[in-house]
Amino acid sequence: MDNNKNTGELDVLLDKVRQAGAAKFTDEKKQIYADGIASVAKSGVLDTALNVGDKAPNFTLKNALNEAITLNDVLKNGPVVLTWYRGGWCPYCNITLHALQEKLPEFKNEGATLLALTPELPDNSLSTSEKNNLEFAVLSDVGNTIAKEYGVVYTLTDDVASMYNAGFGLNKVNGDTSNTLPLAATYIINTNGIITYAFLDADYTARAEPSEIVSALHKLK
Repeated sequence: MDNNKNTGELDVLLDKVRQAGAAKFTDEKKQIYADGIASVAKSGVLDTALNVGDKAPNFTLKNALNEAITLNDVLKNGPVVLTWYRGGWCPYCNITLHALQEKLPEFKNEGATLLALTPELPDNSLSTSEKNNLEFAVLSDVGNTIAKEYGVVYTLTDDVASMYNAGFGLNKVNGDTSNTLPLAATYIINTNGIITYAFLDADYTARAEPSEIVSALHKLK
């Protein structure tokens, strides 16, 4: 498990968003977000989430084009980079998706396939995919069903949930009223279905560095 803040290329970009938020948010809003991150840390989700050495649960989910993608089928072709993003409404997620897209040729050079899971409804995930010109599968995990199997789901605090629903309609884009989201987790799963790399962090602004993912993939050879 990697709970250290990154200092790589992606984190430099993410830090600009952090600083912009800090400059425009009220003290109250900043405290609500900070309390939200603390709540995730205290929830125990980082301890119960699947980690290195665990067997990755198989799943079948539909992509933005309504095509079924099965993890075990993809693993027949090589390792899988499995990443979660909260939704197209999240600026940190969009920057991360773009960074992953830029590294996609290097993932492919290592024989790996990138899959992104989101709790957004399929129509919303399609707009995210189109908006970011993504060349990898964006799979809709409505209700966080698969995310729960991987143990990466947490419940938002009431204050954060209220802000998200008022700001962009979280319940509407996800199609449920659970006010749950997945961690911005990233796993590498080898061809035997075993997790060999795990990035887990309570802070939704922290993400796995694409360069670290490439290095971890290279070690599988």
